[in-house]
Amino acid sequence: MTATWTLVGALGAATILIKASGPLLLGGRALPAWSIGLLRMLAPALLAALVATNVLVAGNSLVVDDRVIGIAVAFVALLLGAPTLLVVVLAAVTTALARLLLL
Repeated sequence: MTATWTLVGALGAATILIKASGPLLLGGRALPAWSIGLLRMLAPALLAALVATNVLVAGNSLVVDDRVIGIAVAFVALLLGAPTLLVVVLAAVTTALARLLLL
């Protein structure tokens, strides 16, 4: 077995242990109030970080291109209270138009 597969196996085992530790340690007890608030903020923060890295990073460098225009339009649409489907369509159309015009 190569070092890569050993690392993959070790990371898989560590993931299983981490995921199993919560139910084993809590054993049916409720989570503390401070942790519930933290968990509620975790998903949006993680999603924002994933979107930012996918939009702004190419290789090892920071890139500001047509995708940023689409994200900006989506942000403004969300601030104005637009429905999610409309936000996605506006961002996609804006990005496509920016690509067409910037080429």
